[in-house]
Amino acid sequence: VSTQSTWGDSPKVYQLETAMGAAIASLPGSQALVVPRTRFAPVKTCNDLLALRSDAYVVTDDWRIELHPNCKGQPPVVDLDSKLYKMVDGLDSLIPNGVPSLVGCKKLKVSGKVEFAAGSVVEGEVTISNSTSTLQTVNGTLNSAVNF
Repeated sequence: VSTQSTWGDSPKVYQLETAMGAAIASLPGSQALVVPRTRFAPVKTCNDLLALRSDAYVVTDDWRIELHPNCKGQPPVVDLDSKLYKMVDGLDSLIPNGVPSLVGCKKLKVSGKVEFAAGSVVEGEVTISNSTSTLQTVNGTLNSAVNF
């Protein structure tokens, strides 16, 4: 499978992925295995990484990463501005004072230049939008839309 991708300011690249399902199916006696989301936390984007770094996930005594019980099996949906936060250094600029609490968050959408203050808490569904060119800081408990 060929997928066209971009990585920051680099030229366009093509990712070549093997069709592992097809390959495994050709092996005699192979079987599919369904792994519940409670046993892993996939991280493919900085959206996923922000959720994983937050208190929405906990590390168990035997070093497994699990969703916090208060999330009731549903991780927060995070949607960060891909122009600013697609790469890890961009994500780190969003959270220089620490990762906000997302354990009570259902959905977080961030667009524009924003950073979270230390101790920020996101609850429910929150959209943070900064249409200015100036970096804006959000702080405290956020439980509604924030617009700059």
